[in-house]
Amino acid sequence: MSTLVKRAALLANSSSIRPVWRAHWRAALALFLAILPGCSAGPDFVRPEAPGGKYYNNSGDPRETVPVNGHSQQFESGASAVANWWHLFNSPKLDAAVADALALNPGLQAAQASLRESQDNLRAGSGIFFPQAGALFSQSRQKSSPAAIGSSAPATIFNLTTLSASVSYALDIFGGQRRAVEGLSAQVDQQRALTLGTYMMLSGNIVNTCVAIAAYHDEIEAVEEMIALEKDQIAIAEKQYQSGLTLYGAVLALRTQQAALEASLPPLRQRLSQAEHLLATLEGKLPAEFQAPVISLAELELPRRLPLSMPSELVRQRPDILAAEARLHAASAEIGVATAALFPSFTLNASYGRNSRMMSTLTDSGSTLWGISGSALAPLFNGGTLSGRRRAAVDAYQQSLALYRQTLLAAFAEVADVVRALEHDAEVTAIEVRAVQDARLSMDLVKANYQAGMVNYLQVLTADIQYHQARIGYLQAEARQLQDSAALFAALGGGWTDDPLAKAKAELGDARQ
Repeated sequence: MSTLVKRAALLANSSSIRPVWRAHWRAALALFLAILPGCSAGPDFVRPEAPGGKYYNNSGDPRETVPVNGHSQQFESGASAVANWWHLFNSPKLDAAVADALALNPGLQAAQASLRESQDNLRAGSGIFFPQAGALFSQSRQKSSPAAIGSSAPATIFNLTTLSASVSYALDIFGGQRRAVEGLSAQVDQQRALTLGTYMMLSGNIVNTCVAIAAYHDEIEAVEEMIALEKDQIAIAEKQYQSGLTLYGAVLALRTQQAALEASLPPLRQRLSQAEHLLATLEGKLPAEFQAPVISLAELELPRRLPLSMPSELVRQRPDILAAEARLHAASAEIGVATAALFPSFTLNASYGRNSRMMSTLTDSGSTLWGISGSALAPLFNGGTLSGRRRAAVDAYQQSLALYRQTLLAAFAEVADVVRALEHDAEVTAIEVRAVQDARLSMDLVKANYQAGMVNYLQVLTADIQYHQARIGYLQAEARQLQDSAALFAALGGGWTDDPLAKAKAELGDARQ
């Protein structure tokens, strides 16, 4: 644009132009320079600055968790999350569940359709930058009335054939159309981010649900084993009561424990059913036609190396932040559209055609018609409508900016929460591991004493039940650690540069061949 201005200035001051015309050239140049700044009505969008700092938590982020079974989870500061991160759990059943969901989930399909819709709207909106051409062919039979023009000639009936073409072009001098297309482009960015966000949430929910199913299966198995041990205890206590070695109250106490354990099974089975039904829904299938995978927590490997993107990178890779930024961009473009509407609009039109009373004379030179025109439409008075729309656009931009900041704050808080949760999960799991080890050692000692005749079998069963209770606590802690590991990958929102949708579909195709 600066080159064009320099050439116009040189031409206006050229000595080859007559003085009388030079003044007109200078006036035209002044008008051109007055219009030129309006070529970009509205503010140019600038991406909000990424927050600085290296940590998500005020006291700093941990480098690793406490060891559990000799292994700790290490946080790799500055590393980006990888696509298809669920492979790190090293479970073929989990991989198959995620692949099926990516292929069949209706929510993801709807998000992809919305993305295609926004792309098509952008293509349609970009057509405004090209001349609009049309063709017309018509045939009519008419009756004229010369009396309408003061003639006494008799009325005539004739046929009229018209063949014409027209071209119009809107001059986007003040950039309103460019801002409108810019807004459509921002909507494409928003839908792309929302699609990736749907992908992120879907993969995270699949992993979380599969872990829950595995935990419920293991916990139900442990409770059933405890119920069997309780039944053995009751049988022994009843024999001791019949032999006069114990009171009947001891039998009732054991039956109460057994009833409490049996009462805990239906809620566990209900939660398992709900998790299986949720997994069916995520995979786009009806619960009646879906067979949930039978997974054990032992089949899931806890990721040992966890990425922890820099805060400045999180705002450039997390889908919900990118979607909020795209909404902010679209709101900025709307200010430009509203601003351009305050200025005149210009249109060039041209038409060429022929008409004749007979088809045979349609090509005669006398049947030619043409026209060239230009129009300018300037708003003079509209009761404050246009200025009000511009103020509303500015207000909408301020709202989008505040929502962007709110989205960013929520995202950073989520990452900080998950990092701390993993740190505390490891501490709880380590305690539960020690509890299981102590309960196991106690059970082994009681069994050894039983074999030596120092204790009775009832004490063996009691130690066995305590061991199973400790094991249930460990299973619950392990499940939380697995689920929070998946939550960290989802919270970071990274790995999308590898086009995860296409990659997942390719993997699904390879798995089914």
